[in-house]
Amino acid sequence: MSLRAGDPAEIGGYPLEARLGSGGMGTVFLARTSSGRPVAVKLIHQHFAGDDEFRIRFRQEVAAARRVSGAFTAAVVDAAPEAEQPWMATAYIEGPTLSQRIAAQGPLDGAELRKLAIGLAEALRDIHRVGVVHRDLKPSNVVLSPEGPRVIDFGISRAVDQQTLTMTGRVIGTPPFMSPEQLQAPRGVGPRSDVFSLGTLLVYSATGHGPFDADSPYMTAYQVVHEEPTLGAVPVALREVVEACLAKEPEGRPSADELLVLLRDLPADLGGPGADGAGAGRTRDTVTQHDPARPATPAPGEPAGSGTGDARAPIGRRLRRRWRPVLAAAVAVAAIGGGVTALQAGGFGGDSGGDKGDSVVATPGPALPDGFRPWRTTVLGGREDIPDELRCVTHGDALFCGGGGVVAARIRAGDGSRVWTAKSPGVPVQGMHLVGATDDTVLGYRFAAEDAPQDPPSEVVALDADTGRELWSVPSGAQSTAVTGRTRDAVVAGSSVVTVDASNSRFEARDAHSGDVVWTASFPTGTRCAPVPVGDRLAAMCATDAEMDALEVAGPVLYMIDSTSGALGRPIAVDGPAVPMGVADGRLVLLQEYREGPALAGYDGVARVDPSSRKVTYSRLTETYAGTPGMVDGTVYVSGQTGLVTALDPVTGRKKWSRQTSVEGASGPVAGAGALYFSSASGRVVALSPDDGALLWATDPQADGLTGEQGAGPRVTVAGRALIVAAAENTLFAFDARKPPQS
Repeated sequence: MSLRAGDPAEIGGYPLEARLGSGGMGTVFLARTSSGRPVAVKLIHQHFAGDDEFRIRFRQEVAAARRVSGAFTAAVVDAAPEAEQPWMATAYIEGPTLSQRIAAQGPLDGAELRKLAIGLAEALRDIHRVGVVHRDLKPSNVVLSPEGPRVIDFGISRAVDQQTLTMTGRVIGTPPFMSPEQLQAPRGVGPRSDVFSLGTLLVYSATGHGPFDADSPYMTAYQVVHEEPTLGAVPVALREVVEACLAKEPEGRPSADELLVLLRDLPADLGGPGADGAGAGRTRDTVTQHDPARPATPAPGEPAGSGTGDARAPIGRRLRRRWRPVLAAAVAVAAIGGGVTALQAGGFGGDSGGDKGDSVVATPGPALPDGFRPWRTTVLGGREDIPDELRCVTHGDALFCGGGGVVAARIRAGDGSRVWTAKSPGVPVQGMHLVGATDDTVLGYRFAAEDAPQDPPSEVVALDADTGRELWSVPSGAQSTAVTGRTRDAVVAGSSVVTVDASNSRFEARDAHSGDVVWTASFPTGTRCAPVPVGDRLAAMCATDAEMDALEVAGPVLYMIDSTSGALGRPIAVDGPAVPMGVADGRLVLLQEYREGPALAGYDGVARVDPSSRKVTYSRLTETYAGTPGMVDGTVYVSGQTGLVTALDPVTGRKKWSRQTSVEGASGPVAGAGALYFSSASGRVVALSPDDGALLWATDPQADGLTGEQGAGPRVTVAGRALIVAAAENTLFAFDARKPPQS
């Protein structure tokens, strides 16, 4: 893409020709040597130049990159780590990153997969032979050049004989591709940590997903350390080698030299996926289930396995445990990604920045909030050592945000100043944010302090919207994630709030402001339930005690709830596991999960529930889509881990369009006057046209946050023409949608 106003004309005597991309730590430009040779110049952001700790890291990066310059890396051409604004120039490598290749064309197989595996092993061998540990081997750091794979971005690498620098106490890396020791004791990481990462890369290359993928970075990190990998779709010939790479203890893994021998002994053509064929794309049919108590049977002449009787349907959802104990130990993972945000291929990273060319800026019609100017703030809660991500809602002219250690805060949308903040003293539950707001009340979650075991573990708290004064609180049950795949233990319904009681046995509806009980409704015998909004109505989504105890929810049951009495309607059985998305044409839309063992591999079907007739209609998707789902204006969207956004028709299951973006691990969508907004924990935002996915604009990162996170709720809130974005470490920032932030 072309240079922007404010970009330098040259760096270190190298005339700049174009901008290749920008990340959290720097911007990469295409430049030329005096002989005309193309080079990629990485210019560090000015605000890091005065950070002594960062300068040490950058000097290490330059030194490491110089030591490993060879056939499988980008050779260093020049560098000035001591310059007022540090920079480094490397040979320009043309080609897509591995993540871009997989997103655009799907997994590798056969000879292509074997060639990649051997090339990466050779790269690791050369890197380790000169005494360097890369420590961030991931798909966006592998460029597929015409000459073979190249490993790039040594931003967090180190020499074996060098003191490890862990910036401001953070564990740095990308959880799906990190080794157990990197998550547990980063200062002791050695060369065989890279071998573990290479094993995860090979699984990703062969299947399109990692061996430890989970619904959040916390769960992914836990599975890397404690769980066995999911390898069912890896070609049989490669699986044994990958298993050796993924040994939990470093001494159980081969060295890069040993790995190269193992890979060279593999057959010339590795073939496709394993014998079970898990994860392969399939053509689906549409089936209407008239009797929800029984699965539909194939029509005459219809192949067995189509419709709801698909024998290959997943058997259940693993119960998503509450992560209070794990989060306290793994809080450093929340800052992973700082300093290693991906940059454009040919530079020092991967997928980002390449979709921000000369594009048309979205022009929403609504006005800006009174006195608006772009702003940025941090809202810290009761546990400042455990920052989280906030989520915000607007109600009238008010902006309310909450999550993690913040029960709720009222913020002026015009300038970001805070009216009041209510804090939570305990360790937050990952993924639990604000409950919602009414005209006079805002509701959030509070978690008990570790030194107050007599307090309820979690409560729903009602606060006066004007003053922040606590009005009432009630202990809250916590099983919504296990039943629905969404962490939503309470919902606002009109002027009431519906919660689950502490014993997980009934719903309780209260007037949101007074706390007076309006109605209660016991769960059906032998089940546990969670509330699910269905437009302006409410449903109960329930699973049996046996399914919950076995950590598998194979067939959830829906009950519509009478808004006056709380009485539950007749049961509506749904093939599961399934995740509620929203309402289209009066029907509740659910995405059906496809699982490989306990691991979520993606979504392969859509169920639509008509609350009036109790009919359930199923549509099979043309392939399994992995990532973070969302729904707006009757269309389902899945944001892939590498930035691919796909729009799906919930009626037919057909793909409307897909668009590769620079926003890895985005959540969304949020609609705002002709545009769809997706954003990641790094604060990177992309605006797409809902009609065809055309890029309207995209921003650079605004915080040190995770890329590749899955399952997060939307981070963008629309306030007229202003966008309020939540990012890592309780960061909030706002800007005019007509004037998105520039580098």
